[in-house]
Amino acid sequence: MGPPGAGKGSLSNLCINHFGWLQISTGNLCRKHIAEQTKIGKEIDLIIKSGKLINDDLITSMVFEWFDENADKASGVILDGYPRTVAQAQAFGAMLSAKFPSVRVRVVLFDLTDDVVVNRLCSRYVCQNKDCQAVYSLTADSSLVSSGTAVCGLCSGILGRRDDDSEIAVRKRLEIYHRHEQQLIDFYQSNGSEIMRLDASKQLSQVFGDFVHIIGE
Repeated sequence: MGPPGAGKGSLSNLCINHFGWLQISTGNLCRKHIAEQTKIGKEIDLIIKSGKLINDDLITSMVFEWFDENADKASGVILDGYPRTVAQAQAFGAMLSAKFPSVRVRVVLFDLTDDVVVNRLCSRYVCQNKDCQAVYSLTADSSLVSSGTAVCGLCSGILGRRDDDSEIAVRKRLEIYHRHEQQLIDFYQSNGSEIMRLDASKQLSQVFGDFVHIIGE
């Protein structure tokens, strides 16, 4: 759990490389479904273009479909951006109980101030290849766009800005995130889950070291 721009995706990539885990990012899944014009993708695209929020049932059905296809392929799965609401958390818990009763859910909370989030996201570039979507920071590497078109170092895809990475859009996303954050924390604590906290303002290598320490891998 953590606000947009906290580094969940970057940490996920390190865990994939070091532990062989899988990652499910609902944001990436949405963009992939839209790009491939699947039934779910068409519904999501219409909702986004209408300026509305994607409802819990649609997000949950997309996640359930992913688990049916991928859950048995790795010893661990990172949930990046899901569940975002108590309703999603309840539905996900029910699905695990019914289909994967031996799976243990561990909750890690990324701590980061809103101002740091805004600065990070307004400097973010993302690979436009739907199968890559690696993240780069103009703050960390000012040469990214100094020579015209920026290219991904992993797949040679073109880097670009996300439409929702403007300051106004970011602060609106933060407002929505904070509205649900405490409710989710309360939900997991009431179910006996420990909330493990990470200082996400540190360098990524330090955040990864702290993460490895708190989960005991």
